[in-house]
Amino acid sequence: MKKHEHLFGKDFFGPIAHRGLHDSVLTENGMKAFEKAVSNNLPFEFDIHLTKDGELVVCHDDDLIRTTGKAGIIEELTLKEIKENYRLLDGGEIPTLKEVMDMNQERSLMVIELKVHEGKNYKELGKAAVKALKNVKDKKKYTIISFDPRALAQFLFKGFALQLLVCKKYENAWKFKWLFGSVDVESCMLKEPKVIKYRKKHIVNVWTIESEQEMIDYKEYADAQTFQFIPPDRVKEILL
Repeated sequence: MKKHEHLFGKDFFGPIAHRGLHDSVLTENGMKAFEKAVSNNLPFEFDIHLTKDGELVVCHDDDLIRTTGKAGIIEELTLKEIKENYRLLDGGEIPTLKEVMDMNQERSLMVIELKVHEGKNYKELGKAAVKALKNVKDKKKYTIISFDPRALAQFLFKGFALQLLVCKKYENAWKFKWLFGSVDVESCMLKEPKVIKYRKKHIVNVWTIESEQEMIDYKEYADAQTFQFIPPDRVKEILL
């Protein structure tokens, strides 16, 4: 067994739907995309931000404009303001972490990314996420990831599987990999010698896979693949 592998649920080792099973109709990081992932028995990944009043909402960007068509920085808005004034492009509400957890009921494994705002609120965000997940029934149904090791460090010794996100642009984060025992790397880094060597003893996930051929090519190099825009049936045929 690889180091820290015992913390990961068995469902982690395969495909993970990036921001849910979204498409040209279903908006990313929306409840409809998450429900589709659950109905297809697939783990799904999503991002959480901390609102002005300390609530955790699901969205990738700090600014809501791309997924709602209306500008607004999450960290500068209250949950009430977001719920009352913004809608996803598919008509759904911007969900909170609690709403996603309540919908899922630990049926599908969830990969939760901590999104730090302008490098500042890592401690508050991490602590809020720890509190939100304090009483979960099965910790193996959750994997916590972040580009910011300071936010991720709030989860150390809490019994959850942790992954440090690493990309080519900010490759210096690689030096913090030993703190968390596993990494989630950008696809262009997956075949680098240092990543191959690291994977001999540690868990490695790769993001974001967008074609069947990529999925096939990377299969032997990663323990899990975060994907989008590939039909669920084909994903399962390739990885499961």
